[in-house]
Amino acid sequence: MEQIGSKWRLVVLHDLTEGEKRFNELKRSTDASSRTLSRVLDDLQESALVHRRLEEDAPVATYYSLTEKGEALCPVFSEIENWADSWLDTDA
Repeated sequence: MEQIGSKWRLVVLHDLTEGEKRFNELKRSTDASSRTLSRVLDDLQESALVHRRLEEDAPVATYYSLTEKGEALCPVFSEIENWADSWLDTDA
């Protein structure tokens, strides 16, 4: 839980289950500040859950994706979504 337990780590990991994304795409889809997102991505890289790919063509672009270790969390997210569909009131 120390590696994935924070709100922002979970949000970013879940967002990356959709595939590789650029920093600004993650920023828009997660609603995290640049500072928060940068810190979280660094932490997730250090934990070997996220891979960072730098494309040095003009303009320079940084892409993030799940590693094999990160992809192993996909079934966990699916189960949480199933639980939420069953137990949480969608009207609330």
